[in-house]
Amino acid sequence: MEIDSWRWDVFVRSLERLEWTDIGIAVAIFSVFLLFRKIFTKYIFKLVLATFRKTPTELFTNILLSFEKPLRAFWIVLGTYLALVYLPFHFTTIEFVEHLYRSIIIILIGWGLYNYTSEYSMGLIKLARNVDIDEHSMLVPFVSKILRFAIIALIIVVVASEWGYEISGFIAGLGLGGLAFALAAQDTIGNFFGGVIIITEKPFSKGDWIQTPSVEGVVEDINFRSTQIRTFSDSIVTIPNSTLANEPITNWSEMGKRRVSFSLGVTYSTPKDKVERCARRIESVLRSHDEVDQDLIMVRFSEFNNSSLDIFVYFFTKTIVWAEWFRIKEEINFEILKILEEENVSVAFPSRSIYMENNEVTTENMQTMMKESSSES
Repeated sequence: MEIDSWRWDVFVRSLERLEWTDIGIAVAIFSVFLLFRKIFTKYIFKLVLATFRKTPTELFTNILLSFEKPLRAFWIVLGTYLALVYLPFHFTTIEFVEHLYRSIIIILIGWGLYNYTSEYSMGLIKLARNVDIDEHSMLVPFVSKILRFAIIALIIVVVASEWGYEISGFIAGLGLGGLAFALAAQDTIGNFFGGVIIITEKPFSKGDWIQTPSVEGVVEDINFRSTQIRTFSDSIVTIPNSTLANEPITNWSEMGKRRVSFSLGVTYSTPKDKVERCARRIESVLRSHDEVDQDLIMVRFSEFNNSSLDIFVYFFTKTIVWAEWFRIKEEINFEILKILEEENVSVAFPSRSIYMENNEVTTENMQTMMKESSSES
């Protein structure tokens, strides 16, 4: 306290002998650093970046790109510090100012590390490639969020320590309160580990079309607690990771081809040769279609249904895109209609025939029978 009081007295006495020339020179020093900041941003930084890009490793390039904005801010901080140092009063020796500048430097370093751990950072993407993980996998953004959270926590702890706050007691308190926290946050912890299971087992990736008993849609994002899925009605459904990890998941995006399967029912009055000819002509259409997969095509007279003779049609399209699949399916359906028209074959619909026995019962006899029935009762 005595040292701080002495520094403050020196500061007050220095203010009394401050001249305008000192202020002007301090402003000039700050202006020079502002000018150098522009030169650094426009020329020096780009030159250094181009040099590092020629090296076989991308590590230094990624670091430079991550620290570009913090470096711009650093020149302003350095300019203000040197301008204050030039002034006759010892402003920079005051404890508050020392802590302030050191805290700013810590925050700038943390800012650069925060940028480096972005999910779009080439460092994380390259790491994913090295461990044989798809760069579009949700593991990259998930790890990015964990690292960024750790960096922010570390910055807060270091800055708090710089200002003299005791953090050892806080850390010890975390250990004592860990059990209570775990009991109170069972669902949160379960969702976190559910997210870990989803990412490590990789049942789907970001952008995949999936279907579960709970929801069907396209995966948009996964975070510590939940997974966001955009449904086909263009709404977002948020599912807890613990729920999603314990459900059967169908990943439709993993299809190599897309199936078309239906039964074509024709009337019972259709002759056998026409049924056979329609089946063969439909199969020929499928065999000659460029967008139909040729590995498995089935067109067979399958069964005698209640109201129809059923021709089973089964094939795959080469595309899995929903709109394209529908277009190809429509083209095939139009060709089938054309074949049925040319063969003069009608499509069956559910129907029922009622046969009435031709008994010669007159109205008088019916009335007599009803009277006798009523008298007996």
